Amino acid sequence: MLDWITSLNGFQGIFAVADALPAVALSDAGSATEMPVETFFSLHGLFTLGMLVLLQVVLGFDNLLYISIESKRVEEEKQSLVRKLGIGLAIVFRIILLFVVVHLIELLEDPFYNITSHFMDAKISGHSLIVVFGGAFILWTAIKEIYHLLAIHELGDGSKSKEKQTVGKTVSLIVLMNLVFSFDSILSAMALTKNFAIMATAIIISGVLMIWLADHVAEFLKKNRMYEVLGLFILFIVGIMLTSEGGHLAHLHLFGHAVTPMAKSTFYFVLAVLIVVDVVQSRYQKRLLAEQAAQQKGIA
Repeated sequence: MLDWITSLNGFQGIFAVADALPAVALSDAGSATEMPVETFFSLHGLFTLGMLVLLQVVLGFDNLLYISIESKRVEEEKQSLVRKLGIGLAIVFRIILLFVVVHLIELLEDPFYNITSHFMDAKISGHSLIVVFGGAFILWTAIKEIYHLLAIHELGDGSKSKEKQTVGKTVSLIVLMNLVFSFDSILSAMALTKNFAIMATAIIISGVLMIWLADHVAEFLKKNRMYEVLGLFILFIVGIMLTSEGGHLAHLHLFGHAVTPMAKSTFYFVLAVLIVVDVVQSRYQKRLLAEQAAQQKGIA
């Protein structure tokens, strides 16, 4: 029992470190210096690269879910191309964003406008605006898709009644939201290393993994439509998490109460609960259907 409690505390510590990494990156950004290229091939450099790739993949799950859902809005034969093109362009823009953040992070973090009123106080910065609008857009997307699922009156009407988007618009949305999701992973990467080559390589490797995983996630959602609802609600929670994080970055106070961001540990706990409940419910439903079918055969 004691060992189990110790391991649980260890997992909580990992989540706490993951939440603290962006803050560490911001505090160390001013003193960042380029490491020699030779350290890239050292044992420490390769270990850091592996950690960054793992971090990018874990933090990129919500991004991958958004890509899979958004790509469904184009013709079926073009969906795989849209996912590959969107992620490929996003890799390029992520590296550009990494370069910009490394050199201009203080400009993005410094407030450029203050709001003071009886019910709201805030210090608006470029970073906070990007995160808030990104979270709001994801919330709107999730709510719209959930409404569309509830508005389908006949089985199979979804693909016919839903207006398709152009490839260009869908790719642009995927790239744009990919950049919004990138901020946390980039700041976390800066907390682990100051070597631009290692960070850029981690972005490329994780991007290639996402290209491979995107088709598998989309195919899974296509074959298991019941999990599409789960995915949309996860996306909804991601929108809440980003919006609250943006409010925290803007030092937002509503009626004297500070807006606090949703912790990553809370997000992953809610995610795990949603998945477990959905899996148990689907299996229980299948068992009930099997029992009903057996009873009908017995009556016949």
